[in-house]
Amino acid sequence: MLLAFLLQAVATIASPPADWRSLPLLRAPTTEAAAGVSDYVRDEIQAGHCTTPRPGTLSVDLAVYVAESGRVRRIVPRAINCPTVEQYASGIALRSLRGEVEPPETIGWHRMTIVFTWQQ
Repeated sequence: MLLAFLLQAVATIASPPADWRSLPLLRAPTTEAAAGVSDYVRDEIQAGHCTTPRPGTLSVDLAVYVAESGRVRRIVPRAINCPTVEQYASGIALRSLRGEVEPPETIGWHRMTIVFTWQQ
């Protein structure tokens, strides 16, 4: 019985649901990004490794699994056909959320978006 419960818990954390629109917004403090945080994304786009539908900006949606204590257990970026920026956004989210998430009303997957902007 315990093994079945543990396997179900691992499967729940393993991947977010297919429809992210149903996920609650992550309640986390907003902070200004450090100067230059978008430079990497700009450089990836200028090098032709990624594209953006709007010049000077790129958004990355993230599904974040939050435990009952407010601890982030997993972050999954939505695929935007640019794995380097997807992982970069996940890393930024993890660093900014570490120890800063309020215990959620609902344990599980939440959503957030990181928007990178730069001058053309």
